Amino acid sequence: MSMSFDPAVLRQSWPMPAEARPIVTVGAGSIVADAHFPAYRKAGFPIAGLFDLDPARAERVAADFGVERVFGSLDEATAVPDAVFDLATPPGAHLDVLRRLPDGAAVLLQKPMGRDLAEATAILQLARAKGLKAAVNFQLRFSPMMLAVQDAVARGLLGRLVDVEVHLAIDTPWHLFAFLKGMPRVEIAVHSIHYLDLIRSFLGDPAGVHAKTIGHPASEMAQTRTSAILDYGDDVRCTLSINHNHAFGRRNQVAEFRFDGTEGAAHVKLGLLLDYPRGEPDEVWLRPKGEADWVQVPLTGGWFPDAFVGRMANLQRFASGEDAELAASLEDAWSTMALVEAAFASSAAPATPLAPRP
Repeated sequence: MSMSFDPAVLRQSWPMPAEARPIVTVGAGSIVADAHFPAYRKAGFPIAGLFDLDPARAERVAADFGVERVFGSLDEATAVPDAVFDLATPPGAHLDVLRRLPDGAAVLLQKPMGRDLAEATAILQLARAKGLKAAVNFQLRFSPMMLAVQDAVARGLLGRLVDVEVHLAIDTPWHLFAFLKGMPRVEIAVHSIHYLDLIRSFLGDPAGVHAKTIGHPASEMAQTRTSAILDYGDDVRCTLSINHNHAFGRRNQVAEFRFDGTEGAAHVKLGLLLDYPRGEPDEVWLRPKGEADWVQVPLTGGWFPDAFVGRMANLQRFASGEDAELAASLEDAWSTMALVEAAFASSAAPATPLAPRP
């Protein structure tokens, strides 16, 4: 069946800065080796150097990616002129590092934006006082698959969005994230936060949230499963069903977003999450307005590392004046943190009890 719409025209990447500033990365954990540095090397962004509290780890990562300089101290790292500071630090360390950055610096802050909303508020106030050009690394917005869906929505191919659904039933290798063990907030704070932020980028802020997040007998993490309903009134349904403990083989595992509009729909497969970190190819399928069948969008990249390229490109371009808007700025990211806080509060609140049997 022929189609009048060519899905290959949909936007899948962010424009590059005319001249990228040197990047100073603070933190040498797995996310840097798996995503940040592969992305920066792919994009040709200059990496000025790396600092980590564990010098041996910093040396290993630097050697793997041909980074010539490992800083001996944080003060040495923050002294690099005209740098973009890439803070791949745990949420509890963000405030201390931000205090030591030069005023007016461009900063990319690893999510979450602090351990809770109070810390996020302190980070926002500090950034305002120092005049930082700062964004949070909510890079799912910049993935080729989600840029394509955003473009499809902007072109009116789906009509008005009335249903957004996230469904995960996967087997997440939590042992790769040892720093999360013992943390009181895990699943929503460090994983589903991506989905909550992405949903906000499509639908705006909800009126509220109903949520329940729990652990699993086979996991040492505080929470690994979440159900949530975001309240967008009586016209839009928005749900998340997240299970990181479906350890029964690939056949019935799923990682997907569904976007239903009044005149069309999109289905997105988050391939990275299936057999993470190796993953599978991402997929986007569209049923555009006026068409009788679904069509697959030919993707030119994946969530890792391409979304990290776009995230850094937007910050670089904003810092140089090429982009008028900084996506997921600290001002905007604070609202995602407020949604996270509301979800945890909802989960802790007592459920409405059933009526007693007469």
